[in-house]
Amino acid sequence: MAVQRTDAASWLRELVLVYAMCWTVSLGFVAGQTGQLNVDASPQNARKIPDKMFGIFFEEINHAGAGGLWAELVSNRGFEAGGPNTPSNIDPWLIIGNESSIIVGTDRTSCFEQNPVALRMEVLCDSKGTNNCPSGGVGVYNPGYWGMNIERRRVYKVGLHIRSSDAVSLTVSLTSSDGLQKLASHTITASKKQFAKWTKIEFHLKSSQTNTNSRLQLTTSKSGVIWLDQVSVMPSDTYMGHGFRKDLASMLANLKPQFLKFPGGNYAMGNYLRNAFRWSETVGPWEERPGHFNDAWGYWTDDGLGFFEFLQLAEDLGASPVWVVNDGASQNEEVSTATIASLVKDVVDGIEFARGGPKTTWGSVRAAMGHPQPFNLDYVSIGNQECWMLYYRGNYQKFYSAIKAAYPDINVVSSCDKSTISPSNPADLYDVHVYTSSSDMFSRTSMFDNTTRSGPKAIVSEYAVTGKDAGKGTLVAALAEAAFLVGLERNSDVVEMASCAPLFVNDNDRRWSPDAIVFNSWQNYGCPNYWMLHFFKDSCGATFHPSNIQISSYNQLVASAITWQNSKDKSTYLKIKLVNFGNQAVNLSISVSGLDEGIKSSGSKKTVLTSSGPLDENSFQQPQKVAPVSSPVDNANEQMGVLVDPYSLTSFDLLLQPSKHSTI
Repeated sequence: MAVQRTDAASWLRELVLVYAMCWTVSLGFVAGQTGQLNVDASPQNARKIPDKMFGIFFEEINHAGAGGLWAELVSNRGFEAGGPNTPSNIDPWLIIGNESSIIVGTDRTSCFEQNPVALRMEVLCDSKGTNNCPSGGVGVYNPGYWGMNIERRRVYKVGLHIRSSDAVSLTVSLTSSDGLQKLASHTITASKKQFAKWTKIEFHLKSSQTNTNSRLQLTTSKSGVIWLDQVSVMPSDTYMGHGFRKDLASMLANLKPQFLKFPGGNYAMGNYLRNAFRWSETVGPWEERPGHFNDAWGYWTDDGLGFFEFLQLAEDLGASPVWVVNDGASQNEEVSTATIASLVKDVVDGIEFARGGPKTTWGSVRAAMGHPQPFNLDYVSIGNQECWMLYYRGNYQKFYSAIKAAYPDINVVSSCDKSTISPSNPADLYDVHVYTSSSDMFSRTSMFDNTTRSGPKAIVSEYAVTGKDAGKGTLVAALAEAAFLVGLERNSDVVEMASCAPLFVNDNDRRWSPDAIVFNSWQNYGCPNYWMLHFFKDSCGATFHPSNIQISSYNQLVASAITWQNSKDKSTYLKIKLVNFGNQAVNLSISVSGLDEGIKSSGSKKTVLTSSGPLDENSFQQPQKVAPVSSPVDNANEQMGVLVDPYSLTSFDLLLQPSKHSTI
């Protein structure tokens, strides 16, 4: 994501819209309008929508990955978040017991070169003698990311590294947040000097109960010194077995995204280059990844969700990966073109990691991680809207030339706008970000209408309604974005791809609003704009048909029409989408012409996204207050009269007669 900018005119439009909506809510919707929608479904005027038109953009913001999509339950599992100087802050780890029974600190004795910090527990009490340990022992606990969700009968994989010259009896438990309710436990025992060298211990815990606010604790009643490092708890049943939280990844899969852009915008750049996302430090065994401070959004990430995992997620979703690379710039620094060569090489190496054979230098690292076959990385985006910076264009040309020399089929995305692209400054695509008020977003349904039809196409990789009427995700914000996407469909000859931003927010760390999906440790819901995206998930590779609306004195209605095929039963549908951004219902006559085959009278459906008020939002208490509702369409045909509700997104999926030329 890039820094948001607003202007006075946009602010004024937003204020007027909020006033109008408040007036609407207080007085109810006003009398309806009458209009005509004409759809030209003739083959000669049809146009194919790009196969990857709609996808998703992931940024590590709002604890979207760490404590979210990435299913690791332990926060600061390697004790590195407090920095390299020891003793250090071990937050959010806390101590069980007082200083008379245990002293806990950190030192630089880990067996991992990239992660030198380890936890040192000096246990002063014992089960025998004069200084008896309290009941249950002493040690440390980790609450995870605002509480761990531990479920009855679910199995969790635990891993940790341990060292001690003393005899060890360490109990690893999943408990309630106060430690009183024990959900599962396992005791690690060893004779003196059995753990004299760092030893990795792995086992499974099966919970006997459910507790949505649990913690991991490691306790002992035996005196001595124990070092711990790289402590991990992962659910055993993650999405596709690849470490992603199943409920959240399933919500992504349900959108049928055709591309995944990652790892973010500001997150990829960093406020300072020392905190930028470095792909090569996020691959290999997770214990050996150093992690880094996400200074763009203010929290530590251990990089369990790294370059490999993003590529794997794209593959699991059936989406094309779009990799955002650091172009030598952060929010506060910039590498000159004269010294950019090492960063350019780093990106080419990253492409080799993704696409190289298993015997290449970096392809072998990928193969060792369990993926000998190359990933299908076809898109690389250079930077995050830094075209205005001093060295961007010079640096961009270095990246472009090196990537094309090694991988000529890679699509390179520029952060500059279309007007700057030329034979001397080439690009396959150019990146567009749109953050604005709902009224302005609605007006941008025509944003690309007058764009020149030649040259590189746009990827609108970040768009979102922001401001007062956006709230935490309102109906009216979703409708404005729907109208914008209708315009992108209409202009899909000059727009190749589009994705909203941000995708996720952990409700405990809301750095940005609104977001498409809200979650905590055990719940989730889709905001209205998440449900809005479902209306567009059949558009990729579909056939676009021109249409026009005739309605007097009402400019709040936009429409689009496509034909798409159901991949399961091969049925073909004409989908008509209608966005009513105003407070008036519309009696609309729909006329479809040019179909090769007619519309079947049965088998069609109508789906509506609306609510009682335009500022309505979803919540954990009412997760589907604003959600699509479907119903059958009786007697569907080429000439139909329909009622379009105020403040609504409506689609008609009209089942077409089988083609006379089709084979079964």
